[in-house]
Amino acid sequence: MVRVGKKVAHFSLPATGDKEWSLEDFRGGNLVLYFYPKDSTPGCTLEGQNFRDSHELFRKYNTDILGVSRDSLKSHENFKAKQGFPFELLSDQDETLCRQFDVIHEKNMYGRKVMGIVRSTFLIDSKGVLRQEWRKVRVKGHVDEVLDAVRALYVLPHIKD
Repeated sequence: MVRVGKKVAHFSLPATGDKEWSLEDFRGGNLVLYFYPKDSTPGCTLEGQNFRDSHELFRKYNTDILGVSRDSLKSHENFKAKQGFPFELLSDQDETLCRQFDVIHEKNMYGRKVMGIVRSTFLIDSKGVLRQEWRKVRVKGHVDEVLDAVRALYVLPHIKD
């Protein structure tokens, strides 16, 4: 399980773009890893669009973004293409990464108890250390909070948004 201030254990998962991504692929830069329940649902679409619309700002701070859900690669490819996401989506169908980050919990869906992903975001620094986490995320304003945390990792007066 991950903890703020500690190194994140290795992970590797298949992603859109016919590639497998691992934590080591992002050494030297920051990584925002956001977990969401399901492709093409209203909240997940809005969250992805917000990350998409701020993608260039994150890149100014040497920060990549990856979305993670239990959906298939085919579903992810369709979702990414339809929304024009400039970042990749990881498919965690066996819930390995979800369990590593402890985002699978019992949820109440239409009166039924189900196990599902609780919307969560994690900021990992250039050395693989978890710097901040957001759990039980509300979409509105969330991406701005994450971007503020990324900015706080640096004192870069020459960067202008």
